[in-house]
Amino acid sequence: MESRIDKFLWEVRLYKTRSQAAEACKKGQIFVSGVAAKASKMVRENDIIQVKRPPVVFSFKVLSFPKSRVGAKLVENHLLNTTTPDQLALLETLKMDKKNGRARGLGRPTKKERRNIDEFTEQPYFDDGWELD
Repeated sequence: MESRIDKFLWEVRLYKTRSQAAEACKKGQIFVSGVAAKASKMVRENDIIQVKRPPVVFSFKVLSFPKSRVGAKLVENHLLNTTTPDQLALLETLKMDKKNGRARGLGRPTKKERRNIDEFTEQPYFDDGWELD
């Protein structure tokens, strides 16, 4: 059995819509067995699909084809995640980095961040009667 790559990616919930899956193919983010795939590329069982979501590249092995879009719990019957451990470690690093703070330059500081900035930049004031001439 075989199916179009854009339809398959939508059916196994890697993309929310089929048009998003087709757009990812158009942008060169989808590879089948190491070769960039167009949306009309037919995939077969045991093909390896790589999805590039910078900076991580996810790899999946096609096990079978669903008749229509499947529920999240049933995806594992049709797709096997073969992403390498170094890519998964990179993903975890990115998640941890996002938890620790917001990206630089995104809007105004929050009230707490502003207080921390003020506390850091305040110069200590000492008034012990000395004057500089």
